[in-house]
Formats: sequence, structure tokens, C-alpha cells
Amino acid sequence: MTSAISKAFAAIDAANAADPTQEAGQPAALLYGLRMTEELDRLFPEASDVLKIAARGQHVERWLLPRGDYPEGKAGYLDWRREQGRRHAARVAGIMAEAGYPDAACERVGVLLRKEGIKRDSEVQDLEDTICFTFLRWYFAPFAASRDAESVVDIVRKTARKMSVGGRARLLAEFNLPPDLAAAVISV
Repeated sequence: MTSAISKAFAAIDAANAADPTQEAGQPAALLYGLRMTEELDRLFPEASDVLKIAARGQHVERWLLPRGDYPEGKAGYLDWRREQGRRHAARVAGIMAEAGYPDAACERVGVLLRKEGIKRDSEVQDLEDTICFTFLRWYFAPFAASRDAESVVDIVRKTARKMSVGGRARLLAEFNLPPDLAAAVISV
């Protein structure tokens, strides 16, 4: 790993270490970033530095803009999510600039974190597949436990829709999904 990426990872990790929410004895945002890196390295071992940094910084300081600050419902959720993408892109681009990355790389990480060109840009799609795998591997079970069966199938279907064809195939191969959830993935 180059010294620039090491500096960027250290800065992202330091920012995320301030997350007041704890999970498994660690700040939740820090743990999420580490899990994203682990999944990206497993799924896309040849990823560029920019993609690696985008994965690590995907939720940088997310707690600073609580979901509750936006209206309930889908429109409020989408507005919150778009603003989070803008904030994460700006923060991570600044971290990269401080680590010595050129302007083009800093601009590119913004494209990835704002999900511009999903389904058309392979790196944006690789980031989205990594996000989906991280969600399904680490966060889906507790999330699903508080929802009814129909909602769980809908969540899996929506997650699969965001993934590439290869990502969905890999999901079916790696996860032992119950028939109704596997059908939701296949139906996309």
C-alpha cells in the first residue's frame, strides 16, 4: 500500500473513531469502514486506490447528519441519502488531497461516493456491489429480525436490484438464502 493511501485510510479511520455509536466494542462507523475494505479486497482485489478509499470512506462521519433531521417517508430518506453522498464525497476528497492525491483522483472519489453512473461505470458498480455484500453479510440479519417476512423479501429484492449481474450471481453462490429470498434475487 502506498503511503498516500495509508494516510487516507488513517484519516478516515480517525474521523470514524469519533462515532458515538458502538458496535462490537468499536465505533460503528469505524467498524463499517473496515468491513467495507474487507469485502472490497475479497470481491475486487485489483481495485484502484480511489475505489479502496471510497469503500473505506463510504460512511465517513455519517452520524453527524442524523436521518431524523429529514422528513419521514421515501422522499425524506432519499434527500438524506443524497446529502450524505455529497458530504461523504467532499470529506473524502479533502482527505485525499491532504494525503497528496491529485485533483483528478479527488474528483473521481466524489463520483464514486455520489454513485454517479451506477450500472454504467464499472467502479461505481463495484462500490455498490461491495456495499450490498457488506450489508448482507454484516447488517441484514439484525435489520431483518425486526421486520415482517414480506418486508424482508422486498429489502432483498431492492438490494439485488442495485447489484451487477455478476454480483447477484456471486450472492446466490456465497449465501445460503432461503428459497423466497433467492427467488427475490433471481427475479431482478
